[in-house]
Amino acid sequence: MPLILGIDPGSRTTGYGLVEVKGNKFRYVGCGCIKTGDGSLPQRLKKILIGLREVIEQHQPDEVAIEEVFMGRNAASALKLGQARGAAMSACLAFDLPVAEYSARQVKQAVVGAGAAQKNQVQHMVKALLTISGNIEEDAADALAIAICHANTQASLIRMAGAKSFSRKRLR
Repeated sequence: MPLILGIDPGSRTTGYGLVEVKGNKFRYVGCGCIKTGDGSLPQRLKKILIGLREVIEQHQPDEVAIEEVFMGRNAASALKLGQARGAAMSACLAFDLPVAEYSARQVKQAVVGAGAAQKNQVQHMVKALLTISGNIEEDAADALAIAICHANTQASLIRMAGAKSFSRKRLR
């Protein structure tokens, strides 16, 4: 059963979520947020890097999925988000983990069925798919949605290729 780490990067809050996949079934493993505080950008990036390294060391995921940068009207915000993604990806690549990237629209489409879904709809579907009864932070729910999107995308690619079997195990 592959373990997928989903990451919702942010310069102030980076969400992460872990989902184990067996066939078309998901098992919730854990989630949380790395809150970077109000320090300088380099210090916040360091917290993201260290925080995700700790998550990876603790859970040892097989694969990683991360959200792509959304280019809004504020170029400075997009640049900071890109730097947060870079710190997150660096943490994953230090462990030789394969990293897949998905747009917010792809994630919403895969989890809710509509690319223009609202955040609360994504959070609701994540909780339903993973049978989570309590509340989870928005960024952590987004990270779990990214992991679910990756699992669904990989399964679809395997079906389209007509594969009889597939191993997600990492080569060492």
